[in-house]
Amino acid sequence: MDKIRTLIVDDEPLARQGVRRLLETDPEVEVVGECSDGLEAIESIQTVHPDLVFLDIQMPEMNGFEVLDALGPAMMPLVVFVTAYDQHAVKAFEVHALDYLLKPFEKERFEESLGRAKASLREKQQGEIASKIADMLGTVRNERVRGNRLMIKSGGHITFLRAEEVDWVEAQGDYVCLHCQGKKHLVREKIGRMEDQFAGGTFIRIHRSTMVNVGRIKEMQPLFHGDYTVVLNDGTRLTMSRSFREKVFQRLSA
Repeated sequence: MDKIRTLIVDDEPLARQGVRRLLETDPEVEVVGECSDGLEAIESIQTVHPDLVFLDIQMPEMNGFEVLDALGPAMMPLVVFVTAYDQHAVKAFEVHALDYLLKPFEKERFEESLGRAKASLREKQQGEIASKIADMLGTVRNERVRGNRLMIKSGGHITFLRAEEVDWVEAQGDYVCLHCQGKKHLVREKIGRMEDQFAGGTFIRIHRSTMVNVGRIKEMQPLFHGDYTVVLNDGTRLTMSRSFREKVFQRLSA
């Protein structure tokens, strides 16, 4: 078998160095690059087409799950997940029988994981594993809203925010800004996907760039051409466009 072309993705330089040192002792492995963030990882995977990726999950801006979401099943290499203790991530890996390394890990555990990866490549199981990863990503996405919660990443940490704590949501390109009683949280998510996740739940879309917590609406004031001003309990004034008016009225009357 040709050498296993391997990419290391981790935002911590020392962590990348540690994985590289362990890989360089294996004559069957060729390290083809290192990446320090998610965007760089996507570009590298699309460019160098590694056979295997050691992928850190808890990275700022764009985490490991989002990297795989962006790549899609067709571009997905064999992946060994690397994470500091995170019960939600670990549970997802175990449920879908995916290999992972829990930081800090011992050399023996690393070699065990690498051996499994080699066996999967020899037996050409990449397609089967890519399918498991796709299923796992669906589980992770659902976990964000299970129990009416949102997953917030900040400084490499993941915390959960209950949906009822959010007053309103504002689209900002590929992100949404959650407005929560004077505080703001930026989440990498398109507002359309968030609307789908919370369909019939806490939020309602009032504008192409705005969702509102139904429980925060105090009153609605008519404007020109069928638009409305939506006034929240804290005095925030938002515009409801006429294209969303009928759907909002039906929801509020129900």
